[in-house]
Amino acid sequence: MTIRLVDLSFDPGAELSAFSTRAVGAGGVVSFSGHVRPQSTDGTVQSLMLQIHPVLTLAGMQTAEREAIARWSLIDSEIIHRHGDIGASEAIVFVATASAHRRAAFEAADFLMDYLKTKAVFWKKEAGPGGERWIEPREDDYADAERWI
Repeated sequence: MTIRLVDLSFDPGAELSAFSTRAVGAGGVVSFSGHVRPQSTDGTVQSLMLQIHPVLTLAGMQTAEREAIARWSLIDSEIIHRHGDIGASEAIVFVATASAHRRAAFEAADFLMDYLKTKAVFWKKEAGPGGERWIEPREDDYADAERWI
């Protein structure tokens, strides 16, 4: 079980390869990598500034990971999340889960991403040609997260 908050770029493919190697005994491995969208509702995105609270952000992610492990009997999990200035199209998040069966791995990864989108302590600000703007989770993100309550 691994959680990393990083301020440098990472390679989701290499992370998945390493995770799959260590997920011994898994019948299913699921991963998701999210990238900074180059377009938003306000136009072109040049970068995303992601701020964290080092203690609260990590503590919340650890709680969500423990819940996923218990709820879906995970063999292993990994969450990597960037913070700082992140360029358009760069990887911002990587989530991987491993379990005895595929459905549990899918659901656990989905649960963790819903947590990261709606409850994790992050502040996000997009920058583009028109300036900067703070962004919040969308109503759809909150509706997705309601499934796990």
